[in-house]
Amino acid sequence: MAESLIRLEGVSKRYGSVKALDGLSLEVPEGTVCGLLGPNGSGKTTAIRVLLGLTAMNAGRAELLGAEPGSADFRLATGQTGSLIEGPALYQRASARQNMEIQAATLGLDHAAGQIEELLRMVDLDGRADTRSGGFSLGMKQRLGLALALLGNPRLVILDEPTNGLDPSGIVEIRELIKRLPERGITVLVSSHLLAEVQLMCDRATIIKDGRLVAGGTMEEILSSTGVGEGYRVYVRISEAEAAAAALGRAGLEVEDRGEGSLVARGKIDDDSEITRTLAEAGIWLRGLMRERPDLERVFLTLTDTNASENGGQTDEG
Repeated sequence: MAESLIRLEGVSKRYGSVKALDGLSLEVPEGTVCGLLGPNGSGKTTAIRVLLGLTAMNAGRAELLGAEPGSADFRLATGQTGSLIEGPALYQRASARQNMEIQAATLGLDHAAGQIEELLRMVDLDGRADTRSGGFSLGMKQRLGLALALLGNPRLVILDEPTNGLDPSGIVEIRELIKRLPERGITVLVSSHLLAEVQLMCDRATIIKDGRLVAGGTMEEILSSTGVGEGYRVYVRISEAEAAAAALGRAGLEVEDRGEGSLVARGKIDDDSEITRTLAEAGIWLRGLMRERPDLERVFLTLTDTNASENGGQTDEG
């Protein structure tokens, strides 16, 4: 089994009477892209700050690249960890290239010019390398922050909302970049409120609520953890949609009407012949039937008991 570059064991953290973390345990194996998810106030940011030694925990154990905060090896571990937390810390009067050069000097990197140019090109800022970062849009600042996090070829990067402020094409570019980081020997922990992006970007996920672990594992394990999201998309005549929903409901299935004669049926379904037979017995013509793949949004809302209409398919920061 791959070495875990991040490990929390029974970590608790209080702010006065507020328990931000409540016995939280999680691991991130080397060579993976792991999503850290949770509703507003779940403890995601606190967990990251504990990992980086920025916040002291009240109980439990934390390891970053095998080193505990406060240990002799922890500074070496943080030196091998890149991060983009709560927005990039930039020198506003310095250009993108100058920000990279300052960071390289801080990290003690010699002959970093070639890597700086490569990273600026990778995040599509090579054409603005000599522009003062203070004039950058939020999306451009995020791109520069990601380049800064990757400087020095760290073993691990921790990214908090890396696609914040990006347009749709920029989100796709950064998603694909992050997915490829393990090929460069970089493990990733990414916190994001864009659930669809996390499902596409990550091969593992950890979901927390009220400072406690709700679910964790590979993306496939997460998606199958509740059985929610697995089902069939059923197409019938618009005029028969209500009758079809009633028939499937009587058969013990949960039915969602998507409109225009499209239904989603979920529940214990051994094979699609059960749906076909149920509708045929009700005298309803089945126009089409296809498997509905598991969906991270639905699983997340179920595991965290979050109101879908309030959430809108996104998690909140916290």
